[in-house]
Amino acid sequence: MLRIAVPNKGSLSETAAQMLWEAGYTGRRDPRDLHTADPRNGVEFFYLRPRDIATYVGSGALDVGITGRDLLLDSGSEAAEIAPLGFGDSTFRFAGPAEAFSELSDLEGVRVATSYPGLVGAFLERQGVTPAKLVKLDGAVESAVRLGVADAVADVVSTGATLRAAGLEIFGPVILDSTAVLIGSGVDKPGAATLLRRLQGVLVARQYVLLDYDVPVEHLERATAAAPGFESPTVSPLHDPEWVAVRVMIPRVDMNHVMDELYAIGARAILVSAIHAARL
Repeated sequence: MLRIAVPNKGSLSETAAQMLWEAGYTGRRDPRDLHTADPRNGVEFFYLRPRDIATYVGSGALDVGITGRDLLLDSGSEAAEIAPLGFGDSTFRFAGPAEAFSELSDLEGVRVATSYPGLVGAFLERQGVTPAKLVKLDGAVESAVRLGVADAVADVVSTGATLRAAGLEIFGPVILDSTAVLIGSGVDKPGAATLLRRLQGVLVARQYVLLDYDVPVEHLERATAAAPGFESPTVSPLHDPEWVAVRVMIPRVDMNHVMDELYAIGARAILVSAIHAARL
């Protein structure tokens, strides 16, 4: 069986489990379970701390896993990223007291608090900056400066409101744009390619919709130019020879704009359907 590591808690856990379910796998029923088998699909799931998943996969104890790119890089594991999974996005930045820092070189010889010392340390080394010390904290990094254990911090930033509330300002370049990723041990295992195809199918189903509409033949070229589809639209004749039916796959985010444009061109009976699974 393919051995898959899945986050057992945290921000990645619920979405990862939902994505696997949409991909046709049967996960755990009891949130306390640490292991479950899905013999129909030839896989076993191991529910682990997100921070430990890269270590287990990199050692070869497990075959593949779902974790954050930040956790993968921070671990120093030999596991490798296979593909991004489209959720769990985050950005890592440096922050410090207002007007105390303006560029990356200002971190030379100062204490930097972070929950990701491996990731931050490797970034600073690549940039040729040597801090006095990387202070490892498991949480509430923004309090480190106020409490006197660090001079600056490196942390996940969304709006920056939490940092500003702590009297800190963001400075310097982006350390990392992270996201949830599928990782592997580097050894090709039976079932791994199927898992990847299924997960990619879930991403397609979430990002695209099916669009059906009827349009006069004289306006077909303009309509298909407005919605060219993933490859090419499917065009079918109707009982009225002056009209055709068209089916096309379009990005979900463009759905309403495309519908408006098609209606203006002359299309009618414009319908949108969700995609539940896909293989492209």
